[in-house]
Amino acid sequence: MKTYSISEVAKELNLTVYTLRYYDKEGLIPYVERTASGTRLFKESDIEALKIIECLKSTGMPIKEIKKFIDWCSEGDATLQQRYDMFMERKASVEAQMEEFKKTMALIEHKCSYYKTALEAGTEDIHKNNKIKITN
Repeated sequence: MKTYSISEVAKELNLTVYTLRYYDKEGLIPYVERTASGTRLFKESDIEALKIIECLKSTGMPIKEIKKFIDWCSEGDATLQQRYDMFMERKASVEAQMEEFKKTMALIEHKCSYYKTALEAGTEDIHKNNKIKITN
């Protein structure tokens, strides 16, 4: 079975070694083996677990909640419902974030069109009713 060093894993996942050590300290990767001298040896399964951790983190999930998920995984099938519910909650959260991003993108696209038209005309005057007034 192939193992990877902490620096190899950090490079593979675009994380810092410090982040991986922090995750280990927080109990997020409880199955990482160590050599007699204490060097961490990561397996493919550890890397896959880290990908899930990074996915959850990118949704805004706190480390404490991710730890709860990891603990549920360790408990086995008895926690399948909790894990399913957690992912359904994360899905709803990401969908809400995506809706906000769509609104943001619509405004950005509008302003790109606005400024392109103004640039082509050489003036903003063609948009007189569409200007944002900034006063002090």
